[in-house]
Amino acid sequence: MQREQLAEFLRHRREAIRPAEVGFADGPRRRTTGLRREEVAMLAGMSVDYVVRLEQGRSSQPSPQLLGALARALRLSEDERDHLFHLAGHQPPPADGAASLARAGLIRMLDLLGDTPALVLSDLGQILAQNRAAVLLTGDHSGFSGDRRYTVYRWFTDPAARAVCPPEEQEYHARQLVADLRAATGRRSGDPTVTGLVDRLQAASADFRRLWAEHEVAVRRADRKTFVHPRVGRLLMNCETLVTPDQDQQLLVLTPADAETRERLELLRVLGIEEFPTGATDTPTR
Repeated sequence: MQREQLAEFLRHRREAIRPAEVGFADGPRRRTTGLRREEVAMLAGMSVDYVVRLEQGRSSQPSPQLLGALARALRLSEDERDHLFHLAGHQPPPADGAASLARAGLIRMLDLLGDTPALVLSDLGQILAQNRAAVLLTGDHSGFSGDRRYTVYRWFTDPAARAVCPPEEQEYHARQLVADLRAATGRRSGDPTVTGLVDRLQAASADFRRLWAEHEVAVRRADRKTFVHPRVGRLLMNCETLVTPDQDQQLLVLTPADAETRERLELLRVLGIEEFPTGATDTPTR
């Protein structure tokens, strides 16, 4: 771990970001160039003290999960993200044949959406970025690695992944995931990342094999889905998916479909603020 170089790199990247780019006011009372450390801490879901120790070269080695959170908070390019991992003494996450970092334009849209839950996903269903409202609704998906990065893999191999969906909707949602993956295999014909994922899913799940054999194809766009949240109950959400022109990334925007859901989302935001005060932890919130 190259502490001094890491500290200097983090300071320079923090100072290079205009506050307005990430949703903060850029007023005349600011005495800091770029973002404040408190703002980086809030965006990354870690304590201000830990950000200070990183920038002063006094921290322990940050985990890959923390580095990923910092890369998103500081809007690093893929090359900059890899450099950050090297300075911290870790190997960068492997590329999977498609963009593994959310595009800067989509990140800005997440910031602009504010209290509206929104996520950026790869064409294989890996969640590349979430705004705070989405983390409160669906949990923090930044810590997964390997095949567990992909929503479809967790759905068919981990029963707990289905808990967010009511039983009566699980078959429909499973079919959506498989049909969307089938569409991705067509666009990325011969890509070993995609074919390997499909092979491992077929080996791991009889349910996936059954649905895969039906050859349904569909790209997810507009939809309505019920989320079962452990703290506020059922939330009926409209799901609008915006796809980039090359179809390698998607912006998923979730809006309440009725007044009851809107009230429960408001309650969830209050509960989330109470449970996760700024600076409460050195690790990304879950």
